[in-house]
Amino acid sequence: MAAGLTPGSWPRWLAATGLVLAVVVGHGVVGDGLARHLAAMATAEAMPPRLQVVYVREMTLEPPRMRAAPVPAKTRRPARALRPQPAASTAAVAPEETVAQVVAPPATPEPMPVANAPVASAPVASAPAASASAPTPAASQAGPAFEWPVSTRMRYALTGDFRGEVHGDAQVEWIRAGSRYQVHLDVSVGLLASRRMSSEGDITPQGLAPQRYDQETRLPFDEPYRHTVHFDGERVWLSTGQTLPRWPGVQDTVSQFVQLAWLFDSQPQRLRVGATVEVPLAMPRNVSVWVYDVVGEETLYTPFGDVQAFHLKPRREPRAGGDMTVDIWIAPQLRHLPIRFRIRPDPEAYFDLMLDRRPELAATPQLASEPPAAR
Repeated sequence: MAAGLTPGSWPRWLAATGLVLAVVVGHGVVGDGLARHLAAMATAEAMPPRLQVVYVREMTLEPPRMRAAPVPAKTRRPARALRPQPAASTAAVAPEETVAQVVAPPATPEPMPVANAPVASAPVASAPAASASAPTPAASQAGPAFEWPVSTRMRYALTGDFRGEVHGDAQVEWIRAGSRYQVHLDVSVGLLASRRMSSEGDITPQGLAPQRYDQETRLPFDEPYRHTVHFDGERVWLSTGQTLPRWPGVQDTVSQFVQLAWLFDSQPQRLRVGATVEVPLAMPRNVSVWVYDVVGEETLYTPFGDVQAFHLKPRREPRAGGDMTVDIWIAPQLRHLPIRFRIRPDPEAYFDLMLDRRPELAATPQLASEPPAAR
């Protein structure tokens, strides 16, 4: 028995000892959690390194993939005009054969060098959007199975209005490394500002699965400020420190552009005027479903020729202090990649990005042994 303890004081001594141990263990748990949080913050301070890619050729304009036409309904003849037919008669399939002859397959586009690329089997998925949960039978008739393009760089000329007329440049870079990817969007507005947005994650049969999104903004006479979003299993960690459930198919600000290219390239019949596309987006401060309406088909005039594009307009307006909105023009002749953006950071400003040269392609995909930055 401990010195100075009497049988009657044992309960008090045990209670005090238990309290001390609980406090010590609690501080240890809190300290470990704080250490991990600080380590994550330190990691977020640095933008992940980029894979280096050598671009060796330019993308050629492809003929747009055929949109599957609906099979016309059979017209029932009057009963007196019907003749009995054997069950295996070829006349029973004549209407389908006629349709197959009318809907001729499109010209085969220029093959893209792809190694071990997964085949897409479902469109953009979101928790509240059942219409985008599975491919339609017509999708399988619309053209060859989707193949992820090799690493691609797209350069844009920038014009706009931000407290006055502005000019600059931008580029989007899609990089493959085995089953991993990086997408980068860099925007430079002269000497006024620049922003770098980067996404990295996995390529899956359901499209892109982001694991980290980084956004860095630089302004004159100010330190750069950053936002980081982590996608961890079933949770999304926002830059505010808040965690939210991870919706199926959720994308980030820049991965959505390649995800849309995958959706429309694998199911081209979905890209038509009047259609609607829903994309769950994890932004630095929130997660929500963004709805895009296909509002028109336009001819865009570029230095390398006239290109047909579909205009996707978001169903929300920019607001001061809120998330920026982006109108997107998708070009079927460029593997459904974005040929034009209109970025609106607030109601009084906009930046218009227009592709000013053919997309540049790498010779082959990056090797799987060259992974992006550690998570």
